[in-house]
Amino acid sequence: MATDADADDAPLLAEEPLRPGSCSRELELREFRDRYVFRSLDGGGAFAVARADGSLRALSPEEAASGSDCKVSRIYGVAGMIRMLAGSYVLVITSRKDAGSYQASTVYHVNSMKFLCCNEAIKHLTSDEKRDEAYFMSLLRIAETTCGLYYSYDRDLTLNLQRASKLAAGRVHKPLWKQADPRFVWNRNLLEELIEAKLDEFITPLIQGSFQTEQFTLKDGPVRINLFSRRCNRRLGTRMWRRGANLEGATANFVETEQLVEYEGLTSSFIQVRGSIPLLWEQIVDLSYKPRPSIIEHEEMTKVVQRHFHDLSQRYGDTLVIDLTDKQGDEGNLSNAFAAEMEKFPDIRYVHFDFHHICGGGNFDNLQALYDATEEAIQKQGYFLMNSKGDILLDQNGIVRSNCIDCLDRTNVTQSFLARKSLDSQLQRMGALSSAESISQSDSINDIFKKLWVEHGDELSLEYAGSYALKGDLVRYGRQTLPGLIKDGMSALSRYYLNNFHDGVRQVCFFSELLMQLICLKQSFTC
Repeated sequence: MATDADADDAPLLAEEPLRPGSCSRELELREFRDRYVFRSLDGGGAFAVARADGSLRALSPEEAASGSDCKVSRIYGVAGMIRMLAGSYVLVITSRKDAGSYQASTVYHVNSMKFLCCNEAIKHLTSDEKRDEAYFMSLLRIAETTCGLYYSYDRDLTLNLQRASKLAAGRVHKPLWKQADPRFVWNRNLLEELIEAKLDEFITPLIQGSFQTEQFTLKDGPVRINLFSRRCNRRLGTRMWRRGANLEGATANFVETEQLVEYEGLTSSFIQVRGSIPLLWEQIVDLSYKPRPSIIEHEEMTKVVQRHFHDLSQRYGDTLVIDLTDKQGDEGNLSNAFAAEMEKFPDIRYVHFDFHHICGGGNFDNLQALYDATEEAIQKQGYFLMNSKGDILLDQNGIVRSNCIDCLDRTNVTQSFLARKSLDSQLQRMGALSSAESISQSDSINDIFKKLWVEHGDELSLEYAGSYALKGDLVRYGRQTLPGLIKDGMSALSRYYLNNFHDGVRQVCFFSELLMQLICLKQSFTC
């Protein structure tokens, strides 16, 4: 996979012209003493940002090329802009990596980002204002290191294949930010000024999540499998600092995961979701290894649950809820409260599966009992299938929503198990497997599938908890190993440290939170 790491070493050559709906693939950044100039190398336009106050101005080709006393470099996208006390900061993508392809479009992983300062007014601030500005600048530096960001220049990555296939064909000619589902645009709050300035070709929507791709051969034909997760931005936050639901029903660590399979002109998609238990609850950091979860008493509790599942039904259809929490102890109290709320919604099937008890000793195969209990509902939901002409052959008519406490380790093991069952069905329907065959009968293909899900689990865990996922052995080997136990122990210690001593700062760095603080700061200087 190619990595564009050092922009200064590469010649600034124009690429193919922009297609309708695409954004600029590569930009020339010219840094003058009084302005930044961004010029598309794809035959597009240009704009300038004043370094004094961050004001934006579109440029003609002649204006963009004028001037020579500047530093010239290459960047790979503009991710947004944020205004603070002393001016503005422009977030740019400074290096990228080719992560693979999704529906014939290249998907890039963000390797590094940088905020360009337009804050010369800082010299006019009071000492208190300078201190506040310095604090927010330190948060921006942390935000530059955000992991798990992906984007494409010519395809909306926020919509799964089934949703995208049902939208009007003319949609693809709109700018990417207009096509996107705002739930999954990580930098949504940073795009407003670029949108107001009508700089559509320079706006790069980013998603946070995970993207893996692999290929193997069945019946002499190539099979491509993509595993693509999209993390929702409506209740962003780090592990202990963001739990449960808000009053609108949006939950922490809500992730849509799509398993996409391509074979002999057929494309199939299987969707699952995960998300924190949709109650009002918290887990306050108190230096203990496992702080006690606490349910927040509120008259809106049942309405919060209703709003959450109404949103799911509108987007995905019938919902099967799989709750993997313990039935005893503090988790049990939370699980029992969840079960009690779900009794008020008889149309939604709720299944409790005490993962730690039933799969104790690291026996991954015991998940078969869960599948046996839910197979009929999962088979009824099905998966999406279309041919090379775009004709829809099958629809997925519902969703499995899985959760544990963190929606990381137990959830990832369970989702991988259900995804393997679906993959067998998908490949059988496509003609790559007979009705009696399974990918588990091929060690090499089974290992590829397990590797996808282990890496997927690790990436999502790094984004929410700051450490690699636990229980990766269960996905990779179907059992716990000694090296895996040691790795899990190290990851658990890492989570403890991050939760107690680092995640509070990370939490503030999520842009929805940051913007709220900035608004308060501008209004009262007391935040």
